[in-house]
Amino acid sequence: MAPGSCGTSASKSSSYNRSGSGNGLNGPTLSLDLRAVRIESIRSSDDDFGSPRLMIHANDGARGSVAIPESVKSISPDGRFKRNITYWQKGDLLGRGSFGIVYEGISDDGFFLAVKEVSLLDEGHRGRTSISHLEREIALLSELEHENIVSYYGMDKDESTLYIFLELISKGSLEKIYRKYPLQDSQVSAYTRQILRGLKYLHDNNVVHRDIKCANILVDANGSAKLADFGLAKTIKDVNSCQGTANWMAPEVVSCSKTPYGLPADIWSLGCTVLEMLTRQIPYSHLEWFQALLRIESGKLPKIPHSLSRDARDFVKQCLRVNPVDRPTAAQLLDHPFVKRPLSNSPTSPLTIDSPDL
Repeated sequence: MAPGSCGTSASKSSSYNRSGSGNGLNGPTLSLDLRAVRIESIRSSDDDFGSPRLMIHANDGARGSVAIPESVKSISPDGRFKRNITYWQKGDLLGRGSFGIVYEGISDDGFFLAVKEVSLLDEGHRGRTSISHLEREIALLSELEHENIVSYYGMDKDESTLYIFLELISKGSLEKIYRKYPLQDSQVSAYTRQILRGLKYLHDNNVVHRDIKCANILVDANGSAKLADFGLAKTIKDVNSCQGTANWMAPEVVSCSKTPYGLPADIWSLGCTVLEMLTRQIPYSHLEWFQALLRIESGKLPKIPHSLSRDARDFVKQCLRVNPVDRPTAAQLLDHPFVKRPLSNSPTSPLTIDSPDL
């Protein structure tokens, strides 16, 4: 269904942000042999400070063309037809996602939404990869429904383009928010609590997100945080390749050709994400991404400033336990003092990461 045309689509929800996450496909595609594992680098975000989204192909299987299941075109997660989008108009560009371009849209009844689109005409590897990841995002989002996960409204396609209709999130990504506002512990705690609720829901359903970072967490005007960008997400039984964004990847993901990985990988990425919010810098920010990967694989943690509160430091350290078996679950972390702390009105000053490592 092209913009301004009629068609059927609809139901429940999925999402993107008005400000855009800044995710982009404009970076180079690189190949690198890291410990005998082939890595493809796709620039995942203009705002990721040079850290690319990686696809480490250890046991990937065939990556051919895909077909979008008809069953996901109009059925909402709970089986109810929440919205039937029969006509829509394309508005401003919101951002360039890792596997698609996102625009603001307006439906025939005045409802604003985000529209992620990917070309069906690109027959190269990147085109097939984009369609494959968008198909995966559609399939998963059509099965998920939680207040801390972006909502999915439906999808459609015409001869040249595939469209996915998403909830429009007004305040953009946590990355954009922490760049604009130095966040207090109480604010980071509130966002972390909501991220954990979303992760607990995913993990209870045996889904691993595989790309948790501030750029992929959106916030609405009420301060509600929602997990977004499910292009790399998979059910545990389907995880057979190592994917993610370099500086947020867990050690077992980087070395996935040696050991399998699962839900704890998201907990490591969460620790990096909380550290990112508190310091306003990405983990391993002083390193090039390939240097960061080597450091991660060797079990060396990112810098955790001593200027952080005791609860914040302890939370991050628990998430960043090198052995995935030792990491707490999302449910356990919801009981951590850092997450349960009350809101505070006290002022705060920007933090630095000059402090020595642990």
